[in-house]
Amino acid sequence: MFPDESKIFAQIGDSVSLTCSTESCESPSFSWRTQMDSPLNGKVRNDGTKSTLIMDPVSFGNEHQYLCTVICGAVKLEKAIRDPEIHLGSPPEVGKPVTVTCSAPDVYPFERLEIELLKGNRSMKIQDFLEPSEKKAQETKSLEVIFTPTTEDIGKALACQATLHIYDDDSPPKVRKTTKQLEVYISPKDTAISVDPSTRLQEGDSVTMTCTSAGLPAPRILWSKKLDNGNLQLLSENATLTLISMRAEDSGIYVCEGDNPVGKDRKEVELIVQEKMFTVEISPGPQIAAQIGDSVVLTCDVRDCDAPSFSWRTQIDSPLNGKVRTEGSKSTLTLSPVSFENEHFYLCTVIDPEIEMSGPLVSGNPVTVSCKVPNVYPLDRLEIELFKGESIMMNKIFLEDLSEKALETKSLEMTFIPTIEDTGNVLVCLAQLPIDEMEFEPKQRQSTQILYVNVAPRDTTILVSPSSILEEGSSVNMTCASDGLPAPKILWHRQLSNGDLQLISENATLTFTSTKMEDSGIYVCEGINQAGISRKEVELIIQVAPKDIQLTAFPSESVKEGDTVIISCICGNVPPTLIILKKKAETGYTVLQSTDGAYTIHRAQLEDAGVYQCESKNEVGSQLRSLTLDVKGRESYKDYFSPEFLLLYCASALILTAIGVITYFARRANMTGSYSLVEAQRTKA
Repeated sequence: MFPDESKIFAQIGDSVSLTCSTESCESPSFSWRTQMDSPLNGKVRNDGTKSTLIMDPVSFGNEHQYLCTVICGAVKLEKAIRDPEIHLGSPPEVGKPVTVTCSAPDVYPFERLEIELLKGNRSMKIQDFLEPSEKKAQETKSLEVIFTPTTEDIGKALACQATLHIYDDDSPPKVRKTTKQLEVYISPKDTAISVDPSTRLQEGDSVTMTCTSAGLPAPRILWSKKLDNGNLQLLSENATLTLISMRAEDSGIYVCEGDNPVGKDRKEVELIVQEKMFTVEISPGPQIAAQIGDSVVLTCDVRDCDAPSFSWRTQIDSPLNGKVRTEGSKSTLTLSPVSFENEHFYLCTVIDPEIEMSGPLVSGNPVTVSCKVPNVYPLDRLEIELFKGESIMMNKIFLEDLSEKALETKSLEMTFIPTIEDTGNVLVCLAQLPIDEMEFEPKQRQSTQILYVNVAPRDTTILVSPSSILEEGSSVNMTCASDGLPAPKILWHRQLSNGDLQLISENATLTFTSTKMEDSGIYVCEGINQAGISRKEVELIIQVAPKDIQLTAFPSESVKEGDTVIISCICGNVPPTLIILKKKAETGYTVLQSTDGAYTIHRAQLEDAGVYQCESKNEVGSQLRSLTLDVKGRESYKDYFSPEFLLLYCASALILTAIGVITYFARRANMTGSYSLVEAQRTKA
């Protein structure tokens, strides 16, 4: 563009020509406009690869920034309006209405704006903004459409097209178009669980449960166990959950949950783990007839028990008067020779110790383990030992008074602090009962329990991609991870203004597809399992380019010399932007010392007139607004002393002087007398 200077100074009444030229284009198309799309107040002359804007004569109405747009074929060399923006009120989900907003930012004059929203090749809505603009300022205009996505919308694109018609020259309409791929979601559904081999199991068995769930995107599978208080304990994030060496306490309700960004679906299954039952039989029969001196053998046989421990007694706990021999799953009581003292009911008892915990094992937290032996007689010299792996933790021998002949339960307790290294180790409760008078090896029975040590959540981390500071409309993923045993369940909260936490997601990844300024805030990730809670927070900052700038002059843009004028600039952005007020000078713009965007001119002078500019900017962008202040001088003294008034003044002065002279001589005649020739002659006669 010629002249080469970016700023041109001209006097009122001069003639100024602006020339715009292009190269490497045989038949260019030119368009002239001011930055604020005000009237050009000039004539345009196009000649081949050049276009000239002639302003003759120059007036205050020509004080603008002028832009020349060149279109060569389909290539436009100057960006006239900003690209429109597409915002979705929520992730589009099949079957649920969603609001789509198509916005054209910073448009002037907006009464010449047309916005169209398309889905694929079909127009959803067209809106023309025909209302007249009350102020010369750029504004943001938008249209909204509510529609219900279907599966046919998968893969389609939304397009927002903004067309700005300019009627002050021959330039074509300015068109900007933005497209956005439509990611249609389907909430998880049809969640199903398959169990192999069965939901009814015995202690020591293994089971495999597989969960499936349909949805788009494919749902993530979470396995949990429902606790007594109704809370869910996360067990696995795999579709298949396998439990081995099950115990009775593994019975309960297991929950499979399929979830994705738009919803979740649950399915439950109940597992019942029965204690492994064993049977005890005594032969030869319930009643035996024997003669004095005969030999009788009673056999106690146990089935479905790997390591039984036997105890023989009579119903009234009289001496056995026999010999006991135990081998594997059988024990025999031999009465030889039979006498009247052997006439009793005989009972065979299997000792089965039990291991109980005071609570779940948590690394670093003390827990009390109880090794209990039920229904024991006689108690004298009963020994209970507790092992962890191959190391003995505690043992106890009971030296009881045998005067009371009854079955009793005895136990030992020990408190220890589990560590993560204890996971997979085995607790062994061993009970031994020696019976000397029966001359057989001590009866012993043991129970085992594998240790599963829980670790409270720790080392919770948040990964934000691409950044925690974003421009409005951008997408962001925040992924949270937390270590612990069992794997912690991840919960996302948003911190409210009063400090409370609002649950917003139970997924490890929190996604915003189109951020808005109100999404700014502190987000808290919480890792939780039955052993504890760990939290981590991140602050999300959504930045918005300056918009809705208002530059005003109070009381008016046209004042008189000596008046007080306040030039103020405000911006509707939150958070606030940097406001800079400037005044146009011959060498450029001079920055004014403003307070909170306001500059006060006390007793305005003629030199205070001119163009004032407000620049609002932040990290995202900037925006300018300008106004022209007109200062009118007071009326000069010549207005009060016009020629006519001066003539009247001089005439009045002469008349007053003449009257004064006459009055003077009249008064003098009265004081000194007067002389008359006629009166003198009469006297002489």
